[in-house]
Amino acid sequence: MGSAARHCKITAHLAKRAGGPQGDADRVGGGSMAIARNELATSASTVSAPQVEASRLGQVSWALFDWANQPFFTIITTFIFSAYFANVLVYQQELTALKAAYPDKSATELSQLAAAAGQSAWAFTQSASGLLIALLSPFLGAMADAAGRRKPFILVSQLVLVLGCIALWWARPDRADTIGLISLAVIAATIGAEISIVFNNAFLPNIVRPERMGWLSGFGWGMGYLGGLVALFIVLAIARPSLLGLAPPGSPPLLGLDPAAYEVERLIGPASALWLIVFVAPMFLFTPDGKATGLGQVEAARQGIRTLIGTLRKLRHYRNPLLYLIAFMIYNDGLAAVIAFGGVYASATFRWPTQTLGVFGIMLTVLGVAGAFLGGWLDDRIGSKRTVQAAILGVTIATLGILSVSRTGVLFVVDVPEPLDGRGLFGSLQEQVFMGFALLVGICMGPMQAASRTLIGRLAPQGMSGEFYGLFALSGRATTFMAPFLIGVLTGLSGSNRLGLVVVLVFLVTGFTLLWWVREEQAQRVH
Repeated sequence: MGSAARHCKITAHLAKRAGGPQGDADRVGGGSMAIARNELATSASTVSAPQVEASRLGQVSWALFDWANQPFFTIITTFIFSAYFANVLVYQQELTALKAAYPDKSATELSQLAAAAGQSAWAFTQSASGLLIALLSPFLGAMADAAGRRKPFILVSQLVLVLGCIALWWARPDRADTIGLISLAVIAATIGAEISIVFNNAFLPNIVRPERMGWLSGFGWGMGYLGGLVALFIVLAIARPSLLGLAPPGSPPLLGLDPAAYEVERLIGPASALWLIVFVAPMFLFTPDGKATGLGQVEAARQGIRTLIGTLRKLRHYRNPLLYLIAFMIYNDGLAAVIAFGGVYASATFRWPTQTLGVFGIMLTVLGVAGAFLGGWLDDRIGSKRTVQAAILGVTIATLGILSVSRTGVLFVVDVPEPLDGRGLFGSLQEQVFMGFALLVGICMGPMQAASRTLIGRLAPQGMSGEFYGLFALSGRATTFMAPFLIGVLTGLSGSNRLGLVVVLVFLVTGFTLLWWVREEQAQRVH
């Protein structure tokens, strides 16, 4: 839930410059980061600034990349289109098939099985895209590093994203035969979005001085949240204009869109593509690219592979950072899954319409912005590791609470009446309890994502921050297909959306446990 999703994006708020006349700062990972009180002491090192810092316009244009890309994650893969895909497109097809196959089953049982099939289908689209991202991103990232220039790679991946988004317009509810093609469009768009983010993140150390990296990274992070928030407001205004005072009560969607044909949900694909084209342009125009190395594409690919293999071989000498990367890989999968499937679960459980999902998304996104600032504050005061641990604990408790809510009960053992038709916004006890736990996820996901990237900067050996940020990006994607895949399998086998999401708890608890053994100290470089 929230921009996750990104998400599950790898952006972060690096900590502010450390103070103290004795240089009591851990100068690794592209910035000066204050050591928390009572934390293990680390050896100090310096990272040189870029030779030519980008202009302020170039830096803001870089940050605008998050604003341009975030609507895809917010309104397509997290809150709106994901729920439409699972709980309308697939649900209706499966319900028709189940009625024919099991005429003796009750309507409630058939609906539950159809909803489980929808969640499972969405899970497999996310799993497939995650697997391909894991395979492609390290190779393409190393290839781009060898070539020197990253904008050509960003351009191609953003084009794939645009085409995938445009294709979603054809996700008609009366065309079950298009579900496979729409799934492919979602997979392609997700791959394009995630890979372009890897390339864009790599610009950061080259366009701003180390002591301002935290500010610029945090600014981009905030711009992303705000972009998702604005996109949700636009969807809400079009789908339910009376809710925002733009039309009398009971008015149809704006722009003459047909609610029966789900044109609002389908239009967000092309609209997100248009948004991306407009707002990503400044990055291409004003943010400086790396210098070309003169290597051809084939030689750059070979050099990239050699560099990647060499970095992976070195990793065995750095057991503490390696343990952290494994822990991050696991708990990040859990966070990405709860973000990606929260809206789908809520929509299936409470049968929320688009406008309710929009309000739900807005509330979580606002808290995500607050959480991002909170994460930076906590990081400076208690350290990156403790900030991540606290955030994981919060998300774990919230996920358990979310799973305790069903259509007829809360906290696993308390029975409540089913929500009434025609109720107000979040008008039942179970919806209110669900929202309470969901908002806890919203406030925790910002610190969890932000402090995670700061922590790898603290652990990286002197002079190897670039390599370790590349490994961080790889670990953030290496197994992103696993949680959705297991959710899809377990949901399909159990016929229950709730049981399918138990996978999230396993990933969060395992990652938290491994993180406990990570020491927050800079590794010594092995020569």
